[in-house]
Amino acid sequence: MSPSRRVAILGGVRIPFVRNNTAYHDVGNLGMSIKALGALVEKFGLHGEQLGEVAMGAVLKHSSDWNIGREATLSSGLSPATPGITMQRACGTSLDTVVTVANKIALGQIEAGIGGGSDTTSDVPIAVNKRLRRRLLDANMARSFGARLKAFKGFRFKELTPEFPGVGEPRTGKSMGEHCEMMAKEWGITREAQDQLAYESHTKAAMAYERGFFKDLVVPFRGVERDNILRPDTTIEKLATLKPAFDKASGKGTLTAGNSTPLTDGASAALLASEEWAAAHGLEVQAYLVDAQVAAVDFVHGEGLLMAPAWAVAQLLARNKLRLQDFDFYEIHEAFAAQVLCTLKAWEDPVFCKEKLGLDAPLGAIDREKLNVVGSSLAVGHPFAATGARIVATAAKLLREKGSGRALISICTAGGMGVAAIVER
Repeated sequence: MSPSRRVAILGGVRIPFVRNNTAYHDVGNLGMSIKALGALVEKFGLHGEQLGEVAMGAVLKHSSDWNIGREATLSSGLSPATPGITMQRACGTSLDTVVTVANKIALGQIEAGIGGGSDTTSDVPIAVNKRLRRRLLDANMARSFGARLKAFKGFRFKELTPEFPGVGEPRTGKSMGEHCEMMAKEWGITREAQDQLAYESHTKAAMAYERGFFKDLVVPFRGVERDNILRPDTTIEKLATLKPAFDKASGKGTLTAGNSTPLTDGASAALLASEEWAAAHGLEVQAYLVDAQVAAVDFVHGEGLLMAPAWAVAQLLARNKLRLQDFDFYEIHEAFAAQVLCTLKAWEDPVFCKEKLGLDAPLGAIDREKLNVVGSSLAVGHPFAATGARIVATAAKLLREKGSGRALISICTAGGMGVAAIVER
């Protein structure tokens, strides 16, 4: 294998993220992926170009979407000789696709590639009842009419009830919101602090749109020009009127529809390359993907479901000999305002850092002025597999604007995992 070389982030693009069952309700993952990839091809003049890999992902997908990465590539304008792969790690999916492509570039296996993802909660896969599924499979294997009839012996109409994708963790039965509510209670995160973070996310994103920051990052689609989740006119007072969304009975619930991400449809993609490939194609390097780390926690036996980024970031910092304060931007995915605040509080806690992270001293506090400076998921939405590539492209552009610096990316995922990355310029 070749020695490691620098991996350039050349930029990214996404379609506006929209609340589910609105503008993209009938598009599906493949259609959104094709639009995002096609827009990236158009932006960087890649028509007919053969890339080393296109890695895309989706969390909620139909069985017919067997390889979205390859199928979207074939419709994107890239050379059909460009390979495509489909990946999935819940909310960290497209950060993983970007890292996968980056690793291949770093090792010299490929010169350029695309990482991205899409998700729809408007067109979710609906399965037939397990008992009916077995009957249908048995009937399909039968070699006579009598055998086919036998497969339906004892059939009950309740077997026609469809099965929708579950919203709970298979091992606990609790949703992400319910788990995060438990985390908020454990860490003492107040409703006021969560609403404040949500308000700031909307305000920052609205200001970024107004100054044109997203002009080359977001391409219109289906008559939508900006994320329809964004509420520029929201206020702390409006957020305070919302009722708890997950803990509705105890009187102590703090997570609401306002300080939690809504179900969202959307797609994004980011272009990465070797410095040589970028120079040969006359494309500017916005930033470099330096390193990444994945971690997991035992949420079944006591750890917070969405706390794994605390471990991922600590491990990433240690390997790169960096402090938590050595960053100009912190792009922390806002699955829930409480999740961000729990993570920040954990990094400041000496007991947690010693007993859980094995550190002699706490990682400490960050400068909150550097946190999600152009808004994040609470304001723009969270199509599960599209968030990572959105954040990578955002971080790279922020560093390009600044001219130098370093950004930390942190994403929590279902299943008690977390993904972190370092981007530099």
